[in-house]
Amino acid sequence: MKTTTPAGKLYIVATPIGHLDDITIRAVSVLNRVQVIAAEDTRNTARLLSYHHIGAPLISCHEHNEDDRVSTLVARLAGGEDVALVSDAGTPTLSDPGYRLVKTAVENGIQVIPIPGPSAAVGALSASGLPTDSFVFVGFLPRKKGKRAEALDALKVQPRTLIFYESPRRMKALIEEVAAVMGDREAVLCREMTKPHEEFIRGRLSDILRRLAARVEIKGECTFLVSGRGDGGATSDETMRREIEAALAEPGARLSGISRRLAGKYGVSRKFIYQEALNIQERKDAS
Repeated sequence: MKTTTPAGKLYIVATPIGHLDDITIRAVSVLNRVQVIAAEDTRNTARLLSYHHIGAPLISCHEHNEDDRVSTLVARLAGGEDVALVSDAGTPTLSDPGYRLVKTAVENGIQVIPIPGPSAAVGALSASGLPTDSFVFVGFLPRKKGKRAEALDALKVQPRTLIFYESPRRMKALIEEVAAVMGDREAVLCREMTKPHEEFIRGRLSDILRRLAARVEIKGECTFLVSGRGDGGATSDETMRREIEAALAEPGARLSGISRRLAGKYGVSRKFIYQEALNIQERKDAS
């Protein structure tokens, strides 16, 4: 009688974001017994495997070849082989390749098993000092200027802590963009987490920019967190309008000063406060 080979399992294995000892016992066990490891960069993963004396064979699976690799890996899974998916660092599929492989495996009835572990986003959040009860993982913003501006504009009303990934060479530009759209909020720049030069720079966006100004360049992996909008939603807008009206009624009130003070308080851009103040003044003049 012909028997059907049971399908293999796809393991989503979190790996260290820096320190090679930051890997779970279960992850090492899984990597030791799968038939193949699909890695974002086989050279990077080979160093991790060598450090932990793991001998499983590697196959590349990155953003440029994932479409081609999916059919190969799903065929191997369907044939009964167990496959582990790893990224260069942290938890796979979070701003890393692997989503299409997982989606296709699920569509084909293949069991997908997470092996939890390191995550730059969660690690940074846990040590940031910003609210951790609710957050939005943004990851990398779009490269094109217009789409970046649209994304930031949509995020500025979020009351939750925002978590961004960005390359070190574009870090200063991102902070400036966030400040222009959201105002001078509290934020944390996490650099080189779990590595010898780990650094957390905390303060308002303007404070962080001042500290970075003296540096010729920023090095290392960066995770950037920004506090959410203070009161959130329509109630916050109405509260701001009432405070703007009160500020405009003060003797010697200047729009630039009002914009600077309230933008920092409510975590919005100075431009937003300035425009609201102009609208209030126009309504008063027309009445």
